[in-house]
Amino acid sequence: MKKNKIIAVDQSTSATKAMLFSEDFQLICRSNVPHKQYYPKTGWVEHDPLEIYDNVLIAIRDLFEKNQITQEDQYSLCITNQRETVVVWNKVTGNPVCNAVVWQDLRGDSICKDLVANGFSKSVKEKSGLIIDPYFSASGVKWILDNVEGARKAAEQGDLLMGTIDSWLIWKLTEGQVHATDHTNASRTLLFNIHKLAWDEDLLGLFTIPASMLPKILPCDSVFGETTVNNLFHQPILIAGVIGDSHGALTGQMCFEEGLGKTTYGTGSSVMVNIGEKAAPAPEGLVTSIGFSALGKVFYAFEGNIHSTGATVKWVKENLGLISSTDEIEALASSVSDNQGVYFVPAFSGLGAPWWQSSVKAAVFGLSFGVGKEHILRAVLESIAYQVNDLILAMTQKAKISLKELRVDGGPTKNRLLMQFQADLLRVPVNCSNIEEASALGAVIMNGFARKVRTGFKEVSELRGETRSYSPVADEKSMTLVYEGWLKAVKQLIK
Repeated sequence: MKKNKIIAVDQSTSATKAMLFSEDFQLICRSNVPHKQYYPKTGWVEHDPLEIYDNVLIAIRDLFEKNQITQEDQYSLCITNQRETVVVWNKVTGNPVCNAVVWQDLRGDSICKDLVANGFSKSVKEKSGLIIDPYFSASGVKWILDNVEGARKAAEQGDLLMGTIDSWLIWKLTEGQVHATDHTNASRTLLFNIHKLAWDEDLLGLFTIPASMLPKILPCDSVFGETTVNNLFHQPILIAGVIGDSHGALTGQMCFEEGLGKTTYGTGSSVMVNIGEKAAPAPEGLVTSIGFSALGKVFYAFEGNIHSTGATVKWVKENLGLISSTDEIEALASSVSDNQGVYFVPAFSGLGAPWWQSSVKAAVFGLSFGVGKEHILRAVLESIAYQVNDLILAMTQKAKISLKELRVDGGPTKNRLLMQFQADLLRVPVNCSNIEEASALGAVIMNGFARKVRTGFKEVSELRGETRSYSPVADEKSMTLVYEGWLKAVKQLIK
């Protein structure tokens, strides 16, 4: 008997995963293919879009080879992706005009500063829900059109297309037949009106981007097209379900109710809280995005993005050599009782929400002769929790949202010291699910809605698996003191 199986492509900042799920959300197998990071100038971060697409094909083929998957079963494909990273390509040749501008890239900083200086911050935030910052896609596109030879002329002639990574992959997988994106990815470009659910002419004008470049926008639970995955399948399969990775994690964590929040600990981290079906102005330093759109409804979310969390641990391993593997950091950091007054502010790509200081650099404060590498490693872990706490406090205190619990996912959730410290700071339970791939699961859920296999949020929520929970145990006064030390360190950088 034929079985329905879902291929989930999770295209992240550092690698591309292809995962095979069963209809009941069980992860069967996965393949992971890393891609190269390019740093051509200080503050620039690029990816090769053609390499990324090739890696999607490699990863999916690897699933078939490893698991002897037969063509007899029924397959469909869904996508979750790194957001804000943007590609501009020629629709005639099918080639990018340059490498993708990654969300960490700062080349659009002067463009954004000019718009802020000219008083556009308020109107842009009212329309897009976002802050004018190079983190989002629009300034990267404008930079490409203004600086890549022939790009603006080609765009004005209608020869160029732009899109986030999901759009690029959909276009390539459908052999140029479909140029589309979903609500969540669109809402991270600085070009999308979150109230009208459409591209905004005024925002396009500010960034001088021709409307002809833009993809069609669809709900997350849509059928986006068909693909043979470069002739891997004898008959085309559906591309059904597309969602940005952080939004996928919100969905994969079953945060379908207002007041449920999630943190995805990855290269950077996204903190997101479901605020319901009505868009609301985000507190200072935060943004309002589309949380997800499904079953005829659109849910909004407050979100803050941290530029460097897992990337900080990788940095101390690869650049400083303080650890030989990321697994070592918990034991070493736990070998000391506190941070000895050391605070690490990981502003490698500037500070994200709620500070939004793109020009500051990373720094370590409080070093003394009594400090060893264990204290520095503890400060690195604590910096992750402090940054999450910054965002949650902004959401709950200023916006008067009551956080019921924080649901978390990502590799660092295995670090018990970090998770307990996070719960102690937040003063609410931190719930670590056994979902191995929350973002991918979110895309699979959207796939099920798109194919009408799943018909309700309650039905999906009942399939949430076992979890590990950390409740606050540390003295609240002591946690207040260490957090004040963090704030003092940050403010030394941004004053």
